Amino acid sequence: MNRRQASRRGLLRGLVAAAFIVTGFAAPSRAAEPHRLALQISDDDPVKMRAVLDVAANVSRHYSGEGGDVEIVVIAFNGGLDMLLEDRSPVKERLVNFLKSMPNVSFIACGNTLETLAAKEGRRPPLIDGVSVTQVGVAALMDLAEKNWTIVRP
Repeated sequence: MNRRQASRRGLLRGLVAAAFIVTGFAAPSRAAEPHRLALQISDDDPVKMRAVLDVAANVSRHYSGEGGDVEIVVIAFNGGLDMLLEDRSPVKERLVNFLKSMPNVSFIACGNTLETLAAKEGRRPPLIDGVSVTQVGVAALMDLAEKNWTIVRP
């Protein structure tokens, strides 16, 4: 092997080593990203609604106990929308407490489901204060999944 070939091999080895070093240092910056969890509720079942709130509380507690950050969003559509309605939520008191004490947890109602209820009942049912609305709940879940959020249906 001549000097030129040896020099190329040395340069190549140096570049490969540098790539490993850069990759190794880049990994911790990804760890600084908050964990992201989207919880789906689409059933008019108080047991499942309580399960969604339990999961949100447990995951939030877990990551905060490790010194990490987690963003949690609960998206309600179909029968699950009752969870977020002022006049009929079976978990209203607990949900209101979440909104007051857990800023990392948010609640989103499906606008299509709200429109369906409005047509059926002759008025749009009121949402619990602090709940936001998206036009299509399932599309919101899909958008979050495409942004690497973890989607769970307890």
